[in-house]
Amino acid sequence: MLAVSAVLAALSLALHLRAEYAKASRQIYLFKPLTTVIIAIFAALPSGSASTRYQLAIVIGMLLSLAGDVFLMLPGDRFVAGLISFLAAHVAYIIAFTSEVALGARPLLLVPYAVAASGVVVFLWPRLGRLRAPVIVYVSVIVLMAWQAAARASLLGTRSAMLAAIGAAFFVASDSVLAIRKFRAAVPHAQAIVMITYVLAQWLIAASVH
Repeated sequence: MLAVSAVLAALSLALHLRAEYAKASRQIYLFKPLTTVIIAIFAALPSGSASTRYQLAIVIGMLLSLAGDVFLMLPGDRFVAGLISFLAAHVAYIIAFTSEVALGARPLLLVPYAVAASGVVVFLWPRLGRLRAPVIVYVSVIVLMAWQAAARASLLGTRSAMLAAIGAAFFVASDSVLAIRKFRAAVPHAQAIVMITYVLAQWLIAASVH
């Protein structure tokens, strides 16, 4: 199922990106959430390696991410609703990544994420306006999520933990590009960069269940 899920997610992603560049809104409404649904189903399949707590938290995170996908693609300004959905998804992932490893282990691994996130926030700060507080909260939570995933990978050294850590790092990269494009400056091929790194992030986190 690993290869099948990867092929299906990649195909759905390709169709979504094609629809984005063609401005085909109906296809966007189909393929953007479908990609996350495919990955969520992959994460929910029976696992012989992950604990029930880990798998359940990951699946909940995927479903919350799906809600965020829907909010962000619909017409109108639903950015805050999307932000809250993804924030809740990261909390679910933090719960998963505290399996077998205490929260806050390996403090030095926080440094690169904190530095990168601080740089992005400083760059965006003049344009955030009333969203400054929500963005700071969101950035803090996603940094905690990525740090915890990295700490877990460092301490456990398992394939599952490494996949989750790489996925978490891709999530940070995806959200950074998304935020820069939304609030500060145009980024060449931003839509493709954001979605490819986002789908890689989610698929790797889902693969960590198996």
